[in-house]
Amino acid sequence: MLPEAEVEPEAVAGSGGLIVFLNGTSSSGKSSIARELLLTLDGTYFHMPVDAFHAMRSRRAVTPEELPDVLRRTWRGFHRAVAGMAAGGNNVVVDHVLSEPWRLRDCLALFPARDVVLVGVHCSLAELRRRERERGDRPPGLAARQFGLVHAHGRYDVECDTTEASAAECARLIRDFLPRRSFPTAFERLAGVSP
Repeated sequence: MLPEAEVEPEAVAGSGGLIVFLNGTSSSGKSSIARELLLTLDGTYFHMPVDAFHAMRSRRAVTPEELPDVLRRTWRGFHRAVAGMAAGGNNVVVDHVLSEPWRLRDCLALFPARDVVLVGVHCSLAELRRRERERGDRPPGLAARQFGLVHAHGRYDVECDTTEASAAECARLIRDFLPRRSFPTAFERLAGVSP
C-alpha cells in the first residue's frame, strides 16, 4: 500500500505568483531582459520563453498546411503552462510576441489580471533589422512583420526601449517599477475588469 499523499490546501485567491509579461517583436531584447531580471529581482522567478516551447517540438517536417495549427496549439499550450506555474504560486517572467490578437485574448482569459505586470519592450525598426541580420537564426523580415502588430493593444504598466538602453538598464527599470505598480493593471484595463 502506498503512503497517503500529502495534499496541499488550494491556494486562496490572490496567492498566485506574479507574471512579469515582456511583450515585443522578435529580436527586441526580451530574452536578454528576462535573464537580467532573474539576476536582479528579489525572490524566486522562472523565465518562461515561448521559444523554449517551440524548441521542445519534435524535429519532424511540418507541411505549410499543418504549420498554422501546430503553432497555434504550441502558443495555447504555452499560455496554459504559464498560467499553471503562476497558479502554483510561482513568479514568472514571460517573454512573448503578441502579434496576433487571439494570443492576447487567450492570456487575458487565463491569467489573473491583477497579478500581471505588462511590459512593452520597444526597439527601432532599423535596430531590429540589424540584430536580425547579426543573429541569423530568424527568418529575414520577421521583426518588421511584427513591428506594427505587437503593441497594437496600446496599454502597458511599464515600457522600455532597447534601441539604446541595455538589457540590464531595462531590467532595473522594471524592478524599480514593481514596488510602486498601480491599479488597475494594464491587464485589468484590457480585460475590462473592475477592481
